[in-house]
Amino acid sequence: MTDDITLRARTEDLAEALSLVGARTDEATRARVRQAVEGVRERLALGVDHTVVALAGGTGSGKSSLFNKISRLSFADVGIKRPTTARVTAASWDDGAEALLDWVGVDRERRIVQADELEGDLGALDGLVLLDLPDHDSVEPAHREVVDRVLPLVDLLIWVVDPQKYADDALHSGYLRESVGMEASMLVLLNQMDTVPQGRREELLTDLGRLLEDDGLHGVPVVAVSARTGEGVAQVREVLEEVCSRRSVAAGRAAGELDAAARLLLSQTPAEVPWQLDQAVARELPGLVEATGLDAVAGQVGAAVRNGYGMPEFPVPDRDAITLARARWLTWAGASLRPGWQRAMAEAVQGADALRAAVTDATRSVRLDVRGPRHARTLRRVAWSLLGAGVVVGVLAGLVTGGVLDLDAPWPAVLWAVAAVLVVGGAGCALAGVLARRSLARRRAEGVARDGRSALEKVLVDGLGRPTQELLAEHRRVRELAEAALDRPVPPPLTGPVTLPPAEAVARPSTDAARDGAVTAPVA
Repeated sequence: MTDDITLRARTEDLAEALSLVGARTDEATRARVRQAVEGVRERLALGVDHTVVALAGGTGSGKSSLFNKISRLSFADVGIKRPTTARVTAASWDDGAEALLDWVGVDRERRIVQADELEGDLGALDGLVLLDLPDHDSVEPAHREVVDRVLPLVDLLIWVVDPQKYADDALHSGYLRESVGMEASMLVLLNQMDTVPQGRREELLTDLGRLLEDDGLHGVPVVAVSARTGEGVAQVREVLEEVCSRRSVAAGRAAGELDAAARLLLSQTPAEVPWQLDQAVARELPGLVEATGLDAVAGQVGAAVRNGYGMPEFPVPDRDAITLARARWLTWAGASLRPGWQRAMAEAVQGADALRAAVTDATRSVRLDVRGPRHARTLRRVAWSLLGAGVVVGVLAGLVTGGVLDLDAPWPAVLWAVAAVLVVGGAGCALAGVLARRSLARRRAEGVARDGRSALEKVLVDGLGRPTQELLAEHRRVRELAEAALDRPVPPPLTGPVTLPPAEAVARPSTDAARDGAVTAPVA
């Protein structure tokens, strides 16, 4: 997958995370992430898979001749026809660099894009865009503006100097000293070495290296070249191959911006938010039960069923208790969140008054049935009838036994037996009625408690639980997207005969590069 595709995916992940975050993070964080997203999108529009190499130098340094030698073209203006470079010339080994060349300001007639002469280098130099910049010592201010605009996109800035003017103060004070920290993306070519006597070459190269050190540039490779003879050009092309093999500076900087913004966003979204809906509802339900007097009302329903009279009702829920339950919910659910997310949660869940109204409606929906058993009246009548009949038969048996009535045996015994059966039957029916009423009372009380708890659970889930779940789901999604936008490890760059500092050193100060052992190429 190319840097362009990877960065686009990471950018869109970060943009989606930013849209989900909204006002839940501070404005400074949102502004930083928004700046990264917009900035990388602008860079992506120019393309980041291109390896941009620019030849810079003064008048007469021979960089246009080197441009032709390196690209194997005869395209850049050379010599008397062109005392100073007024326009940028470009050779591109990638036909997708049009937007970049437009932005740099390369005229259409000053471009070679995948010409036949370049196709032999495709693969090793795939994606390379080689620029011949205006002379830095030109009297035209517009020329320096072009140089300054291109430098942030350059993967390798090649300074071309000549034996006569390599110590020019305008070069060192105006450019090289301002390039401290860019050692990993710089190369200095001492051109026209064919004009230097063999005995003076080492002296010139050493002196140039000393001047670079004085400028604060440590570890910058210096290569002796000759555009006329081709000396050193093969080494330069090997450096270009090395640079093309590693992530471009534009891609690296874009990746760095996304990485910094993603880490900033992750710092505002903690990884662990220990909250479960079932546990939260179970924790707050007892408070609502107490606030509504549910258990007391359930007991009253049972008593009314047992006694056969009474009509209980739910009291108005205690507002302070409801407010406290809501505050407790927010405290537990938002304990791990940043203040902005906590405020968002408080706005998402029902307010205290709305929650109290929902609790009131929930309790009113609970049926308070105080009716007795369906056959209670029948059993009562049967019981009284049996008891009455038993009493009558008992009285009759007593009269027979007392001799008031003259009935022969075995009638007295029969009458007493019938009376006993009737009384026992009546008592049994009465007891059955009592037991049925008590059983029904218990079931009704349990039903009220169960239905009431179910109704209150629904209030907690609908009013507090679901909004909390949705917000925490967005919180997790923001973190997932921010993690997806983090940079991935980049393979280390290749190294050739001319060793460049590591790509990671691009963002380091030169003092760090020197301390970490950035190697200056052996002078040729």
